[in-house]
Amino acid sequence: MTDTATARSILETLVGFDTVSSRSNIDLIDWVEAYLAEHGVEAERVLGEGGKKANLFATCGPAAEGGVILSGHSDVVPVEGQDWSSDPWTLREADGKYFGRGTCDMKGFIALALAYVPHFVRGSKPVHLAISYDEEIGCKGAPAMIERMAATIPAPRLAVIGEPSSMKIITGHKGIAAFEVNVTGHEAHSSLVDHGISANMIAVRLMAKLYEIADELARDADTSNGFDPPQATLTIGQMNGGTAINILAGHARFIFDLRCPPDVDADAVLAPFKELCAKLDAEMKSRFPDTGIEFTQLASAPPMTSAGSEDAVAFVRQLTGENAPPSQVAYGAEGGQFQQAGFPTLICGPGSIEQAHQPDEWIAISQFEEGARFMERLARALA
Repeated sequence: MTDTATARSILETLVGFDTVSSRSNIDLIDWVEAYLAEHGVEAERVLGEGGKKANLFATCGPAAEGGVILSGHSDVVPVEGQDWSSDPWTLREADGKYFGRGTCDMKGFIALALAYVPHFVRGSKPVHLAISYDEEIGCKGAPAMIERMAATIPAPRLAVIGEPSSMKIITGHKGIAAFEVNVTGHEAHSSLVDHGISANMIAVRLMAKLYEIADELARDADTSNGFDPPQATLTIGQMNGGTAINILAGHARFIFDLRCPPDVDADAVLAPFKELCAKLDAEMKSRFPDTGIEFTQLASAPPMTSAGSEDAVAFVRQLTGENAPPSQVAYGAEGGQFQQAGFPTLICGPGSIEQAHQPDEWIAISQFEEGARFMERLARALA
């Protein structure tokens, strides 16, 4: 009953939806909802703020306990500034690979799950599909959906997050928090530094502090914790500021993320940075009251641990044939959010994270086929 042809067709459709996190995913959700309805499956939307984005979850099969959640995010990262050799929104097959934005991360997994809906609906235990939004910008969309699922679906046996793991079992990921720093300076001619405050110069001092913290984290890392890299990591993803070379910058902005293993306290890591922000803010305001530093947390998602995953691991091993010890990954995901809601959770999906977010993103067809065999075995296990 392996149905890779249907899965490929669905993947082609899903890739065709431009669901970069800054845009709406409603067209994709409309399509998935209609597809599920064709198979007699009723879905529930959990709308985001403003109604321009939505999560979707649905139960395939009976409303019984002991089912399996299959979860994936619908959003993808931008393609602007990347050197693609073909249209990112058109599935292309070449050299044993499917190319296109989201093929690996993670529309491939969603396509496979949807292709097997006709088999899941005949099971004696349900498969609960969960499709989220805004995972790529801090796992912001899923919590409302997870809360709704926890309140309405019969208790599942486990949740499988289909992030690309080469179909290996992962029981731990780092937590992630994203922050924005806005510096408001006081503009003046660049030759008259005592007549103003350059927001850029203040931002440089703040970013240097983050670099110092990141360096300390690397030096003090617990290399036995199973993560690669083992330390909490801190990186500045965007920065901009100023209007001209001869003007003291009136505004500067940068955003950064912090990814911590479960035993590292993000607040403690950032305490020295927050102290510097407060110190510089006070110094700036003493000269020009309209200046200052604004520090904002944009998103936060908890880490996932191996706690309580023994049964889930044993069950998924029956589907993958994988007997190696479960591993841990440095990227953040929605696994910790599902786990926090009380669902035994692990990560297992086709493709490699090394192909995610890249120009010419791809998934090996052999991995896609392995994912199809996983779905086939899951349908049989729940039959």
